[in-house]
Amino acid sequence: LGEAGGADGTLFVAETQTAGKGRRGRCWQSPAGSSISMSILLRPVMNPSDAPMLTLVMALAVCDGIAGVTGQETGIKWPNDVVLHQKKICGILTEMSVESESGYIQYLIIGIGINVNEQAEDFPEEVRHIATSLAMETGKTHSRAALAAALIRELDSMCQAWPKEKTEYLETYRRDNITTGKEITVVRGTEEAPAFAVAIGDDFSLRVRYADGRSEALSSGEISIKGLYN
Repeated sequence: LGEAGGADGTLFVAETQTAGKGRRGRCWQSPAGSSISMSILLRPVMNPSDAPMLTLVMALAVCDGIAGVTGQETGIKWPNDVVLHQKKICGILTEMSVESESGYIQYLIIGIGINVNEQAEDFPEEVRHIATSLAMETGKTHSRAALAAALIRELDSMCQAWPKEKTEYLETYRRDNITTGKEITVVRGTEEAPAFAVAIGDDFSLRVRYADGRSEALSSGEISIKGLYN
């Protein structure tokens, strides 16, 4: 639909996914009747280099939606993994199409997967130490419809407010992030480098300091936090 000219703000919600995408080519599990799987089509007028900020702000919308419906306070592992009680409860993945000649963003697809009513046996064994669900953490099932509606309201509000309220979102992101001040590992392909997460920059980048004293601002990528998910 992105290629065919679908309208900005078009939202898709799936009951289940048979080929859900995760980061770095991983498969995202979406059992029928237990989770929220949604994708939003956006056509923002911005530089492609600024697009990663939208993904991070989406994580804030998820946190606010979950808090409003369940009362659970979640945190954000940079860049956009939503964490509850030290385990991953939501993943967000953005794909972008850019005209190679003009650099103009044709569209963004932001996919959001929230674990709502899964139990431990619903997750593949290899991710059970990482993943959790609202039901597992609260001991009760939750209305996926109510949570999806709350999330849609938050997304709509965000799309209307961005980027004029960028400063407010940045401060909220800094408050909710659980990465700064931690020992981390920066992952690039097959290479891993230990580092220390110093701060969130004004462009939502993660400022890191490596063991050899070098500093870097990460605008995208994958990290792991020492002690998280263990």
